[in-house]
Amino acid sequence: MAASKKRIWGWMAFDWASQPFYTLGLTFIFGPYFASVAVANFQSAGIEPELAKAQAQSMWSTGQLVAGLVIAFTAPFLGAYADQSGRKVPWIAFFSLIYVAMAWMLWGLTPDSTSLWFYMAMFFVGFVAAESALNFINAILPSLGNKEDVGRISGSGAAFGYWGGVLALVIMLLLLAENDEGVTLLGNAPALGLDPADREGTRSVGPFIAIWYALFMIPFFLWVRDTPQQHKPKVKLSKVADELWQTLRVVAGRTSLRSFLLASMFYRDAVNALYAYGGIYAGLVLGWSIINIGVFGIVAAIAAAITTFLAGLADQRFGPKPVIITAVWFMIAVSCVIVGMSRESLFGVPLPLGSALPDIIFFICGAIIGGAGGAVYTASRSMMVRHSDPNRPAEAFGLFALSGKATAFLAPALIGLVSAWSGNVQIGFSPILLLFLIGLFLLRWVNKEGDRAEWSAS
Repeated sequence: MAASKKRIWGWMAFDWASQPFYTLGLTFIFGPYFASVAVANFQSAGIEPELAKAQAQSMWSTGQLVAGLVIAFTAPFLGAYADQSGRKVPWIAFFSLIYVAMAWMLWGLTPDSTSLWFYMAMFFVGFVAAESALNFINAILPSLGNKEDVGRISGSGAAFGYWGGVLALVIMLLLLAENDEGVTLLGNAPALGLDPADREGTRSVGPFIAIWYALFMIPFFLWVRDTPQQHKPKVKLSKVADELWQTLRVVAGRTSLRSFLLASMFYRDAVNALYAYGGIYAGLVLGWSIINIGVFGIVAAIAAAITTFLAGLADQRFGPKPVIITAVWFMIAVSCVIVGMSRESLFGVPLPLGSALPDIIFFICGAIIGGAGGAVYTASRSMMVRHSDPNRPAEAFGLFALSGKATAFLAPALIGLVSAWSGNVQIGFSPILLLFLIGLFLLRWVNKEGDRAEWSAS
């Protein structure tokens, strides 16, 4: 039975509500601001500038690494538990509370703060909460339509979320986030009497994200309900563990599902790395201010919103696999540019002093990162629906989360290692190329139609 329009809109409200954490927090406002505070902290300790930048990137990698491992180990178990109990909405509410609290805490990171590890921990606890809630949101997706409709609904929801990210970023840049001169994109001091000297406009990103989420999640909690159960089973943890183990054994015997989960381990890890480090790269390598990075973010988010919607339509017509492959090739091209470009040169060719070419190229890269990344996101969860057990969707998307985070240590660890070893931010990005190529190779064994029907025969 088709889901009601209200339930679908309620489900899509999560993407709109949560997107600013990634757009404003992870990539374009808080991430670069954290990096600038970290660099200043390291330089005050006597570390030379280039090495301080590499260490800041390595530190951010550590936080992403730990968060990824926590998500990887908890997601499948939480999904199996939710399927056993038949309840997903309470878990979403629980993680929402953590999300809001952690986002609000980010206000405390002052420009001269030495509590870098504390605020990085607050950010990534919020990140874990956001990703955990997303797993349960994804598990509701199969109940919203048939196989063909799911791709369109997934794409529309993701596109809706990206437009939310665009609006949030525009508000942040016009009214709150200040540049080094203490003014916003409009040329005014931050709104609400916030002190630009203490970077209060930029620091308000935390409370802004928290309020945005709390406000726009209201439609979800009003219109989305768990499927009614004939009886409420008493959940035994031992049974959850047993069933999860059986599911893993079944996955091992499914060539298409196994290949998809393995492929997504690598290409989604690489995509997440591009999102996590794109703004940091712009700040550390190109010397962009928070305002410039924010404008870059608007370009990327608009591209993501448009491309993700189109990817949903392409998914509906051609299936998710061609969408994923095309998007990954675009990401590979962008990764090559990032590794080969600096303020002074492009693939070893010196650029004139003060050349705007790196800025123009990276703006184009931002549009591609946003568009291709959005397409990968929506098409991958659509592909997972085609491989999931209809009776245990939360467990299936727990495994999907595991596949996205089981190698989450790879990109941050390799970027951190190569950055520290080379003392060069661009070279530190080079491992991303390898992860994309491994993912592409493994997609060869993925059935474009999935193998969902085989679950019922198991």
